[in-house]
Amino acid sequence: MSDFTGKTIIVTGAGKGIGRACVELFTHRGARIVAMARSQADLDDLAQTFGATVISVDLANNGAAREAMKKAGLADALINCAGTNVLESVLDMTEEGYEQVLGINLRAALICAQEFARARITEGGGGAIVNVTSIAGHRGFVDHVAYAASKAGLEGATRVMAKELGTYGIRVNAVAPTVTMTELAAKAWSEPSKRDPMMSRHPLKRFADVEDVARSIALLISEDAPMITGAVLPVDGGFLSV
Repeated sequence: MSDFTGKTIIVTGAGKGIGRACVELFTHRGARIVAMARSQADLDDLAQTFGATVISVDLANNGAAREAMKKAGLADALINCAGTNVLESVLDMTEEGYEQVLGINLRAALICAQEFARARITEGGGGAIVNVTSIAGHRGFVDHVAYAASKAGLEGATRVMAKELGTYGIRVNAVAPTVTMTELAAKAWSEPSKRDPMMSRHPLKRFADVEDVARSIALLISEDAPMITGAVLPVDGGFLSV
């Protein structure tokens, strides 16, 4: 088990789901956490429960995202967990839905990564970024058109960042979880007619827990993965392999 004592880790979307699981795991492994979220109730809980340094921010606002990253300061790792979804088909997609999903899932992640990298380079480089994507960027799921576009786009950007930032010793990877039991996933996969056929396609016969994803992220930002960069790690119970 990797130890992160003395490390500072920024987690976006820290209030719920995978983000909160990351805060819990990395706190227990010794890290100082800078947690970003919109809900003040979530931020208060993170500060009280885990001693996290908290920043209230709506990452859909470009300027606010940049200011939040500058407020966070220099860190050893950035975990881009913030995400949202609007369930719309290709024919029903709205401009509002598209902007909401792409703004949070892709543009905000790029802004946060950019500010993180700039701060690291100023201090001599090093550090790690992990972007949370999805198997939806690899397979076509009904009503996920904007979501799929955002996650596939973030994986492409991950590879570019790994290429450009490797010169400065900054590693950039992504994890692509399967359906993960968050509030967001529950809305999308609550109907048995949709859930059961999807479940049957997983060799491990279950969806992921948020802790499964957090542990995979821990591997990628740890000293146990010094030569891993530009990778997209499926956390999918074998879904993409069969």
